[in-house]
Amino acid sequence: MTCCEGWTSCNGFSLLVLLLLGIVLNAIPLIVNVVDEGQFFHNPISCFEWWFPGIIGAGLMVIPATTMSLAARRRACCNNRTGMFLSSLLNVITVIGAVYCMLVSTQALLEGPLICNSPENSTSSCEFSFSNLSDIRPESFDLQWFFSEACVAPADVTDPTANGITAGDWRTHTLHFDSKENKYRVIHFSVFLGLLLVGILELLFGLSQMVIGFLGCLCGVSKRRSRIV
Repeated sequence: MTCCEGWTSCNGFSLLVLLLLGIVLNAIPLIVNVVDEGQFFHNPISCFEWWFPGIIGAGLMVIPATTMSLAARRRACCNNRTGMFLSSLLNVITVIGAVYCMLVSTQALLEGPLICNSPENSTSSCEFSFSNLSDIRPESFDLQWFFSEACVAPADVTDPTANGITAGDWRTHTLHFDSKENKYRVIHFSVFLGLLLVGILELLFGLSQMVIGFLGCLCGVSKRRSRIV
């Protein structure tokens, strides 16, 4: 196996693991919703799992590049300039999907679960519009909805530690399922933090394969020995 093919095969295996993890993470709040309520769209944990950042962004959009990369080891399809170019091109889709997953996950972490933002906690208050993703403001990334004792802080409190809860003792208030609010907060935080990390890793693997694919196409790859092991 050539150096380019070895790198490509490693990227393919890594992307396969990540896309499966993304799908599983995205499915968790959907499954919890069905178990708790007995139907979809009724009292969901968040609006953002219905954007399918893990199933579509980190999952389906990564499949073409993953399939091509894994085939590099099985059928030597990347041992030529055309194969390396196609591998690089397919990873553009991977990068787009990873960025989509990261944007949705970041917005979900900023806003918190639906129970913290909507009294009726239903998707009727959800606005499924890509314009929402442009509202990301790094300065508001304090996760007050998770670190505070109450899901919704009092109107006159702007400091997330003002009601006595700090990052050091938040565990006593959030890492348990004694109420629906705490349960939804923990699931929401865990799922979208996981999806954000998945998106970042997929972005890195996708970009690295684009680079190695471009170099393989530009400079050519060494010929395979007579026998494939």
